[in-house]
Amino acid sequence: MYNSLVIRSLSVTASGLKVAYGCGQTSMNRFFNWLKGLFNKTMDKLEDPEVMLDQAKRDMSGALVANREKAVQAITQKNRLAGMLEERKKESQKLESQAAMALKTGNRDLATNFMREKMNNDATIATLQASYDSAVATVEQVKVAIKRQEEEVRKKTAEALAMKAQWKQAQIQNSIAKALDGLTFENSYEGFGAAQERIRDAQSEAAARQEMQATSLQGKVFQMEDQVRDMEAESELEKLEQRLGLRAAPVSAEPATVQVVASNDPGVAQEEAVAQSEAERQLAELEARLKSS
Repeated sequence: MYNSLVIRSLSVTASGLKVAYGCGQTSMNRFFNWLKGLFNKTMDKLEDPEVMLDQAKRDMSGALVANREKAVQAITQKNRLAGMLEERKKESQKLESQAAMALKTGNRDLATNFMREKMNNDATIATLQASYDSAVATVEQVKVAIKRQEEEVRKKTAEALAMKAQWKQAQIQNSIAKALDGLTFENSYEGFGAAQERIRDAQSEAAARQEMQATSLQGKVFQMEDQVRDMEAESELEKLEQRLGLRAAPVSAEPATVQVVASNDPGVAQEEAVAQSEAERQLAELEARLKSS
């Protein structure tokens, strides 16, 4: 009993771990999908021409600033060399003056020492002069390069503005093209075509019904004609029977009486009586013609 309970508990725990693992796996997948979407969105934004042009402009400006700083350092070194060279020249002049004074006082050995120091100082001056001349040439080259770079930056900046305008124009043209692609004139006219087709069907149906009605009316006319022929044949047959003595002669019918319907309005009652009399008269004439024919 105890073993079964333990096994059941372990089974429940394992099921819970599987569910938790599945939930965790789903969450991780969603997280990675979110990171992937964010990365793609960021890359799309970085590939935007406006962003790329702005970054290129910042890079050019940064490079120009760095080169200007290097030019400043080079000019600073040139100025330091110029100061050192000026000091050494002054020192040589001083040593030469001291040597001249020693000669005037008759101290040749001291004058010789001053001249030796002056010679060493002149050698240093020569070295400083070469370095200074090289620094001046380098600074001039740096100035020319900076000036060219400034011109290039201005040129590229103008090109960037033109490219941005072209990008905007291309976007507008694409938007217009997409709008034109989205126009559905054919679908708009389908309703008119369907309505026209329905109207034609209705007209055809109406024509068919009229044709059927005409056919039915014609059938009624034919039926009436058939009845008239039957009546004529019956009349001829009666006449033949009378001639043969198989049928007695017909008794003359009494004149029909006209029944006048009473009405509160004398004029209306009179008109109704006249109409009824006229109808009975015409019916009597028709019966007489049928019998005589």
